[in-house]
Amino acid sequence: MKLRLGIPKGSLQQATIQLFSDAGFKIYENGRSYFPATDDPELECMLIRAQEMARYVEHGALDAGLTGLDWVLESGLEVHAVCDLVYAKQSRGKVRWVLAVPDDSPYQRPEDLAGKIVATELVNVTRNYFQQRNIPLKSVDFSWGATEVKAPVLADAIVEVTETGSSLRANRLRIVETVLESNTQLIANVNAWTDAWKRQKIENIALMLLGAMEAQGRVGLMLNVRDCDLPAVLAVLPALQRPTVSALADEGWVAVNTIIDERTARDIIPRLKAAGGSGIVEYPLNKVVL
Repeated sequence: MKLRLGIPKGSLQQATIQLFSDAGFKIYENGRSYFPATDDPELECMLIRAQEMARYVEHGALDAGLTGLDWVLESGLEVHAVCDLVYAKQSRGKVRWVLAVPDDSPYQRPEDLAGKIVATELVNVTRNYFQQRNIPLKSVDFSWGATEVKAPVLADAIVEVTETGSSLRANRLRIVETVLESNTQLIANVNAWTDAWKRQKIENIALMLLGAMEAQGRVGLMLNVRDCDLPAVLAVLPALQRPTVSALADEGWVAVNTIIDERTARDIIPRLKAAGGSGIVEYPLNKVVL
């Protein structure tokens, strides 16, 4: 039996393949083929645009796939959300779809756009956003790309995705309001989720992906310390949960293991040494399963 998994083609493709590699699943791209090979005989992958992923998962062509919450909501289709995924490249793991207008536009609030034209790739979500606020628009126009250049010539405002807002500022656009916050999700076909084997396989993949993400930017530390110095050492450590402390063969000594953010190691290790730690070892982490 195989699980059919959709990998998002495009901007998240390489980051997704790297995340799977970190999780222990090797995905091998093969030129222009839309069916990359894997080192897991139970896994069959297909490259699909994130915008279309929910449709193919909902219809059952795929058992599961990775796509954005934004495209799931845009599709309006019924799929099972397995877990949220955070890519290292994404700020806080989220992107924003924002309502934006030209810098010199008189529009300051969403209400000011009543009777106006809004251009976006996220048509259904945008239409619902204005309908829920009882703001009648002239139209919500689908944008095939380069949405930033549509206002003010082709539209009065746009709804566009952004992480930092730098692209909007470069195109002299001003953010009015956030329409939607989105993150990448692992989604599953509803029927596949009720199949015991497929559900277990999807859950196992999710567990390993989440473990790989938890390890991003973190390292492990282990050190030895005398019993009398243990309180001072523990006071230095900002542990992920609580440090593991175990007795050593040498009486009066214990071993301490913990996880810290990699960027803090250069400051923490000298402080641990000063607090009485010895034999301090920093080591990389592949996965952290909570």
